[in-house]
Amino acid sequence: MSTKSAGTLYTIGAYLLWGVFPLYFILLDPTGPFEVVAWRLLLTLVFCVVLLTLTRGWQRLREIWRRPRLLALTALAGLLIYVNWQVFVIATMGEAVVETSLGYFINPIFTVLLGVLVLHERIRAAQWVAIGIAAVAVGVIIVAHGTFPWIALTLTASFGLYGLVKKKIGPAVDAVSGLTLESFWMIPIAVVILVVVSGDGGITMGTVSPLHTALLSCAGIATAVPLLLFAAGTRRVDLSLVGMIQFITPIMQFLLGWAVLGEPMPPERWTGFILVWIAIAVFVGDLLVQKGRGRRAAPAQLV
Repeated sequence: MSTKSAGTLYTIGAYLLWGVFPLYFILLDPTGPFEVVAWRLLLTLVFCVVLLTLTRGWQRLREIWRRPRLLALTALAGLLIYVNWQVFVIATMGEAVVETSLGYFINPIFTVLLGVLVLHERIRAAQWVAIGIAAVAVGVIIVAHGTFPWIALTLTASFGLYGLVKKKIGPAVDAVSGLTLESFWMIPIAVVILVVVSGDGGITMGTVSPLHTALLSCAGIATAVPLLLFAAGTRRVDLSLVGMIQFITPIMQFLLGWAVLGEPMPPERWTGFILVWIAIAVFVGDLLVQKGRGRRAAPAQLV
């Protein structure tokens, strides 16, 4: 298998796993969303420690530990990914899977906007059009549907800013070391959550059934595997291809929420989603056009 083919499969695998995440978290009921995320943080750290040991990656981690700026950035990344995980699990276990899909539909467009506002990147006219349509879609959902999509916008902002921080970190921190540190910094939050939960109804780990305990114990693996697949895939394929593959996740989440879980989709909400999909069509179409131009330009430069 070629490097590009392997990278494509790794990336698709990551987004497919993220697409079925809502079903996994629903199976963890009656565990509450805060307890779920606390175990997710702790068990992800345990899984990463095992990986570091097996891959002999402790030396890389020690090198990162001697660089305060990198440590600060991994702490910020950890806080952002915690917010993302917590809101996602609250939404999934609170029958708002459709709104999570909206957040991840908008995310690539928001990432482009972050590039303009923070990194002062220049973008093409079609990308501005996509940003404008997405903004109108959010406005339609707020005004016509009468609800503020806080779940979608929080997921969009937290994951978009997480990506920005990871870009600032760059290749100086490998995937396993990065996830290890991000989970490590969040230990105090996880501990506080478990203390509060234990005093308010009690911790459910090991009290429901053997199957439930096994599923909850797999939270670390379920978190780390798609992230590592994603890291392996994006090193092998063009970012433009990743930009198109990433829509697998919100499409799956939307279908799960609407068709499988029966979440309501009144006409006003359909209007907002259709506008978002138009924005995505403009966004992906622009990527394809630019990719085609790049391919045509390459032979011309060789002549």
